[in-house]
Amino acid sequence: LVYSNGGRYPNISLSAPLPGIPKPVFASVHGQEKYETKITILENGLKVASQNKFGQFCTVGILVNSGSRHEAKYPSGIAHFIEKLAFSSTAQYGSKDEILLTLEKHGGICDCQTSRDTTMYAVSAEVKGLDTVVSLLSDAVLQPRLLDDEIEMTRMAVRFELEDLNMRPDPEPLLTEMIHAAAYRGNTVGLPRFCPVDNVDKIDKKVLHSYLRNYYCPKRMVLAGVGIEHEQLVECARKYLLDAKPVWGTSAVANVDLSVAQYTGGIVKVISLSNIFFFSSLFSSQEEDFIPFAVLNMMMGGGGSFSAGGPGKGMFTRLYLNVLNRHHWMYNATSYHHSYEDSGLLCIHASADPRQVREMVEIITREFIQMASNAGEMELERAKTQLKSMLMMNLESRPVIFEDVGRQVLSTGKRKLPHELCDLISNVTASDIKRVTTKMLRSKPAVAALGDLTELPSYEHIQAALSSKDGRLPRMYRLFR
Repeated sequence: LVYSNGGRYPNISLSAPLPGIPKPVFASVHGQEKYETKITILENGLKVASQNKFGQFCTVGILVNSGSRHEAKYPSGIAHFIEKLAFSSTAQYGSKDEILLTLEKHGGICDCQTSRDTTMYAVSAEVKGLDTVVSLLSDAVLQPRLLDDEIEMTRMAVRFELEDLNMRPDPEPLLTEMIHAAAYRGNTVGLPRFCPVDNVDKIDKKVLHSYLRNYYCPKRMVLAGVGIEHEQLVECARKYLLDAKPVWGTSAVANVDLSVAQYTGGIVKVISLSNIFFFSSLFSSQEEDFIPFAVLNMMMGGGGSFSAGGPGKGMFTRLYLNVLNRHHWMYNATSYHHSYEDSGLLCIHASADPRQVREMVEIITREFIQMASNAGEMELERAKTQLKSMLMMNLESRPVIFEDVGRQVLSTGKRKLPHELCDLISNVTASDIKRVTTKMLRSKPAVAALGDLTELPSYEHIQAALSSKDGRLPRMYRLFR
């Protein structure tokens, strides 16, 4: 059969309905999530939060408002120890192997992560194993045995990690630690995230129990779950967490550190044999400016000299166009955004050969100054779209949804849903970017420098450059070169 147009197929527009074919029914998207985050507060103050999600597996965990920022009255490193000791022997389970074998029956895995402000115990397993999972979590968080052998093994693990941190080719964890120490000298989020070598032998069962007694109370905890029915999770919480007595006992008055982060600014320098110089500079930001700073961070973008150039990988961000594209000798220029309940940091990390340190610092200070200029409409829209895309892509993953639900409920008592966050991102204007940047540039910079520091400008010169109109360093005149 040949048609008049010479082909073997009828000449029909793709937008016209096909003859004899029923009209298709398309799924509609309302922009609203099918399942909202449900929150219940138990009689003892524990919050139970859940988000349903289709599938036979769930992620459930306990988040505690406890981290390295709360260690001002204790030897630094307790959070690091707690992370390593998590899911060891408990009142119910004789060893870590027993816990793993129990989880294996439900296809489960467990993990514990500590940050500067949160400790998170999480388990991913089959939905039908929920009762076992919540029972195990309750035991792991409130009834750990903390045996001498386990503490000794943890000391070895911590020492190894500290050695590895200093020898690792990737300096990112060390630089992050240094920049926090410079920005919040000796307080809250500026306290060490990793246990200092001198404290490894000071932390024992007595110190850990003293800390846990104050910080591991129901009012500072959230039981969060993704992929389960809310009523089912609340029932398990009542069964295993409502009347649970922690092994360290309870204190009538908890001695909790409620200090607010105090941004100080300053410089932290570490001289190393590395022939690469790393530099980070940042400023403090306030909670209400969180979304504009997140957009600004996407606008700055950047990356490594080998990774920043592909489509969708920051090709049109400022640090790629203005820095990596123009200065072939720079190894890296990346923008980072650290956010906390009461403060935040916007940071540019750059690296280059030590002989070009001065030039690199000036390039970065100029980028900071140019942040306050009006953002172009296209680059602003691109940054907002990229941020929304990253947000939605990350929230496809069940463990990420779990962490998002848990952290938001822990810090604010409620959860902003993805479409609400997308609306907030869409509402950011060029004047918002200018406002937060101008406010940021009024504060003292924090600088972290690692490597061969011979050519590093003084902190006063960096500060002067960031106070100038063009971001240039003061000229230096040398008699001998």
